[in-house]
Amino acid sequence: MPETHPEPRPSTHRGAPHGIDRRTLLRTAAAAGAAGALGGLADSPAAAAPRRAAAGVLPEYTFVREALDTADLAYNPTGEFIFPCLRGTEGRLPDAPGRFLLYYAPHDAPGGICLAYADTPEGPYTEHPGNPIVGREWAPHYSVSHVSSPHVLWNEQEREMWLYFHGENTTTRLARSRDGADFSYEGEVLTTAMLPEGTTETSYARVFEHPLPDRGSRYVMVFMRNDTTDHRSIGWGWSADGVSFDFDPDPLVDHAAAGAANLSGPHVVERGGSTYVAYHTSEGDIRLTEVGRDFSLRRHLGTVHEPMAGPPDNGRSAAPSYGSHHGTQYMLYEAGSRLGATIAVARA
Repeated sequence: MPETHPEPRPSTHRGAPHGIDRRTLLRTAAAAGAAGALGGLADSPAAAAPRRAAAGVLPEYTFVREALDTADLAYNPTGEFIFPCLRGTEGRLPDAPGRFLLYYAPHDAPGGICLAYADTPEGPYTEHPGNPIVGREWAPHYSVSHVSSPHVLWNEQEREMWLYFHGENTTTRLARSRDGADFSYEGEVLTTAMLPEGTTETSYARVFEHPLPDRGSRYVMVFMRNDTTDHRSIGWGWSADGVSFDFDPDPLVDHAAAGAANLSGPHVVERGGSTYVAYHTSEGDIRLTEVGRDFSLRRHLGTVHEPMAGPPDNGRSAAPSYGSHHGTQYMLYEAGSRLGATIAVARA
């Protein structure tokens, strides 16, 4: 049986609401479920856990292509892009520029939230002519060195795409759109001030519809958190409306328990009646932790993707994003060095 942990303590901190083609076998974490749809030993080092711990949970993927020809992009200020998020628009947004919208961003300043679109998840993708669709200055709301790490949630209740992004690394923000391209600013949803004293970073957030009845919430957020020890773990929070969140003061996935100095790029995956969080580590791999439907488990399943030595991974795969289309499962991920990455597409 999975080892359970006591229920996390609720936090008193609360966010305030506001008005080329290469084909290479890829073994990786991924699964589509309600949390990622497009349209094993608890508290033991995951580095030592065999891959078979998760082999029955997650499929194998085959690398298909790089999503973008970066040499041809009009907006490419730093030569690298991170944090892909793919969303389907059929039956959702009649005025969207494409059937599939791919959100991504540079890591370094000036950053900028970018958009590309395609008719299929595999592309090819066309760059939106208005990139960046969200920049580092948005008067009168903020002026920062960079914005990055876009994650878009289809909010069924509001019939809108909700964009969560960071800028600076201490602050996660929210913007809303009815066409997936033109956004209006909502406000801040996560800052370091909402977590325990000594927290220095709260960024790379993703939000999923995942009801937790005992908490009266409809959405969960997972994100990277850092503190004065300079070791990054995965944090989490919950919300009734996707705007105002409560946050657990303790990590959802502690870096030491997962067996790495730093963790980042978390994504919620639902499979077989349970819930998992996939994330990348400072070792360059992707690992998986089962958290259960109520997020009370801490079952570390170990490495589920070892990056390819050659391109596009070049020893590092990160920020996985999962979904499915007509029964085919896809993973988009950040491939390559931390400051030289591109966006890769893989399918099961």
